[in-house]
Amino acid sequence: MEITRVEIRPMKDEGNLKSFCSVVFDDVFIIHSVKVIEGSNGLFVAMPSREVGDGEYRDTAHPIDNDFRLELEEKVLKKYREEVGEEAEEGAEDLETVEEPVEEEEEEEEEETEIEDLSFTDEF
Repeated sequence: MEITRVEIRPMKDEGNLKSFCSVVFDDVFIIHSVKVIEGSNGLFVAMPSREVGDGEYRDTAHPIDNDFRLELEEKVLKKYREEVGEEAEEGAEDLETVEEPVEEEEEEEEEETEIEDLSFTDEF
């Protein structure tokens, strides 16, 4: 499954909530209400959730595989930074990364899919 599009809707004056996002997979499935949040250790991606009682929230959609979770977070935060004009280097420490051999990184860069820029529309 590939992330084919990421939509960013930056928030102003919403405290730690920096953006609502929608993520499209394989150009056929979309998840709305993904959030970019400013935490004590920097930006992170929060999946859509709902209250299940007594202030407790449970994700309604989320990655099962850790590698895919990291890929999702990386692409959403990269797109967020592009939208708000932040340099990628400023928040590099925000991403939890796993170091891999250089050859694998070069191959992944070649295979990386360009994420199409969308604005929020009624198309979805």
